[in-house]
Amino acid sequence: MAGLLALSRTIDRINEFIGRWVSWLILLAILVSAANAVIRKVFDTSSNAWLELQWYLFGAAFMLAAAYTLKQNDHIRIDIVYGMLPRRVQHWIDLIGHLFFLMPFVTLMVIYFVPYVSLSFRSGEMSTNAGGLIVWPAKAILLAGFFLLALQGVSEIIKKIAIMSGDMEDPNPFVSAHDQARLEAEALAEEAKAIAGEARS
Repeated sequence: MAGLLALSRTIDRINEFIGRWVSWLILLAILVSAANAVIRKVFDTSSNAWLELQWYLFGAAFMLAAAYTLKQNDHIRIDIVYGMLPRRVQHWIDLIGHLFFLMPFVTLMVIYFVPYVSLSFRSGEMSTNAGGLIVWPAKAILLAGFFLLALQGVSEIIKKIAIMSGDMEDPNPFVSAHDQARLEAEALAEEAKAIAGEARS
């Protein structure tokens, strides 16, 4: 298990690094959008390449951060029933979900996208829009996103097994929406008290 946990930590570090850096793509997309709007208004000219570049950047931010989001346990879930179950049952639900739903899906997508991207690259596929960009980088981003998500799925499975077998502490103890709201309210109240104390002094 020690070797598997080391593998899990390595995957986590990779996806954490990528997830943190791709967030800058959102800023870059905003700057591209702003520059495109200014050029269009001032010089009365534009290009489909600018619009497609925005789509590529937003797509890259979404796809390449998906694995990081899974690592942070921040994917949207409906926890009406899940939140009322004991934590050990929640771990079993997560493990079964990862094994029988996440992993088959991402594996299938990786297998599907390898020839899809390869064909696009070899053919030099271009956008059907006039003045558009080459297409294979966008398709490669999809492949990379699903590959990273598959790696993170392996890491999450290892961690779930380790937690249930007592080989590691739970890094994401479950907090219900009600408790989370209460904790946030308490934190805000403490912050307000600290600011008020500084103002009086």
